[in-house]
Amino acid sequence: MRRQLIVCTAITVAVAAVAGCEQIHKPTKEEEQAAKNTFACQLVGERLIVRFESGEARMLTATGEKITLYQIPSTSGGMRYSNGNVELRGKGMDLTLTENGASTPLEGCQQYTPPKP
Repeated sequence: MRRQLIVCTAITVAVAAVAGCEQIHKPTKEEEQAAKNTFACQLVGERLIVRFESGEARMLTATGEKITLYQIPSTSGGMRYSNGNVELRGKGMDLTLTENGASTPLEGCQQYTPPKP
């Protein structure tokens, strides 16, 4: 009897685990919109994720550091975001990041594609 209980419990756990794996996350409209405004670039060979939101550019570095920049007027007709220490400016996918007075172009920028679950 005890052996049957152990077998039944093991089967129940296995079925629950498989059922959990089959659930696929369908992105919400907010997540889909956020992905449209998010770009992956290379900064000196490391990945940099940039999400543009209302008046802000939020960056996630390869080391996991989160940086928020705020939109400021641009005289060049492009975009410009800064937090006083870091500045992001450019037009379209032609972006430059300035930190501590040193400007570095972002390379290979393209729309971010979230990893599949």
